[in-house]
Amino acid sequence: MDIVIPLFRLFEPLDAVGPYELLANVPGSAGARLMLNNTEFIDWVRRIHETTRFTTSVCTGALILGAAGLLKGQTATTHWMAMDDLETFGATYTAERVVRHDKIITSAGISAGIDLALGLRALLSDELTARAIQLLTEYDPQPPYDSGSLATATPEVVARARELTSGG
Repeated sequence: MDIVIPLFRLFEPLDAVGPYELLANVPGSAGARLMLNNTEFIDWVRRIHETTRFTTSVCTGALILGAAGLLKGQTATTHWMAMDDLETFGATYTAERVVRHDKIITSAGISAGIDLALGLRALLSDELTARAIQLLTEYDPQPPYDSGSLATATPEVVARARELTSGG
């Protein structure tokens, strides 16, 4: 089956990337895992963190922050399938959608990145602006299913999610 997501002048990237991600069944962390072996990149993350106002990660990007040593001794979040990997870097996994420690902010899976971005927008400007952006993007989550976290997903849904990430 072919899925076509047409792009047009002045399109909003999330309008294309959001549906693409859900239709592609790729919630795993292969990209982050590839970057973990790139010591040059990990060193860059460590160095750039010293100069950032905020250092953030979405989904398995927390593994990169962990590999750079930025999460040691901290609670952090990531995609639930990477929680054990996160803890190998000295962080303590929490199922919260967004976790902030000073200038480091981590978010759980893909959709939690929007929550992170709205909170970050408020930190960078003000809450009124963040609320206005939430309205402009019509970010008013009302998912059709209540299985967006391990706390609400049935064992069958968790098993199927694991199958999807292993090519099933």
